[in-house]
Amino acid sequence: MATAVQKITLSCSRDIPFNKLVLSQSNVRRIKAGVSVEDLAESIARRGLIQSLHVRAVLDADGVETGMFEVPAGGRRYRALELLVKQKRLNKTAPVPCIVSDAASGILMEEISYAENDERIPPHPLDQYRAFQAMRDKGMSEEAIAAAFLIDVNIVKQRLRLASVSSVLLDVFAEDGMELKQLMAFTVSEDHARQEQVWEAIRNSWQKEPWQIKRMLTETTVRASDKRAVFVGIDTYEAAGGIVLRDLFESDDGGWLQDVGLLDRLVAEKLKVIADEIAAEGWKWVIVLKKSASGAEIIGCWFAQEAADRLRRVAGALASG
Repeated sequence: MATAVQKITLSCSRDIPFNKLVLSQSNVRRIKAGVSVEDLAESIARRGLIQSLHVRAVLDADGVETGMFEVPAGGRRYRALELLVKQKRLNKTAPVPCIVSDAASGILMEEISYAENDERIPPHPLDQYRAFQAMRDKGMSEEAIAAAFLIDVNIVKQRLRLASVSSVLLDVFAEDGMELKQLMAFTVSEDHARQEQVWEAIRNSWQKEPWQIKRMLTETTVRASDKRAVFVGIDTYEAAGGIVLRDLFESDDGGWLQDVGLLDRLVAEKLKVIADEIAAEGWKWVIVLKKSASGAEIIGCWFAQEAADRLRRVAGALASG
């Protein structure tokens, strides 16, 4: 005959007025770490108490319940609630969701307190990126997300940018096949196919530094510091539909202009406007030159020497005539 498996009985839950709770000296957490009590209080004020407190009845010398309950697990939540009471944002008799363990249990409260902290698994960074993305997709603005978690909006922008990388690369990152600094480097481009091509090219290489990833992703672009970009102006380029790739994690000197053809067209158009203005002053010939010096593009308007000589001859002929 098979032996019956003994069933586990879980501790009951109940609401207990806050003023009937006291912090247990058996709580093992002594060193401050993680979210501050103040920030946790703001989270509770916004979202409510997400996780119940674990409590045990306080017994008198005769082993009779006193009506008070001590908190061996959930001390920071207790302190956050206590802060809200002191700030008069929470009634001192407000019911608090609690898990009540048996006071006569042979399990020490120190064990419960330590187990709660030790068994807690922090989320993978990718979980945060995707959580922020889900919130934005459901209508929360970047500013609202930042306010909800008491962080700078630029941090939210960075997390959202990381979440926008190719899902293929995010899966590699989730399996610890890629470092965070490498994933950050891939965010300079929004082209998922190109991101995946670059990863395939370097994944088995010893050289997978972020600078190399960025270089490969931007090799067909133009730096914002390029003389053509400075000449035209980034605002003009973007107004014409041009895309600027930006690095949200490091200084990028203004980023990279993705559409080189558009940039060159805008350069030519602006040079023509300048040439027409000069021609309108009465010059017979205006020549626009673009030449390369030491690999750098130098752009400007010159009067070629031949044209200048011709201008002088014409001017002389007119004067003598």
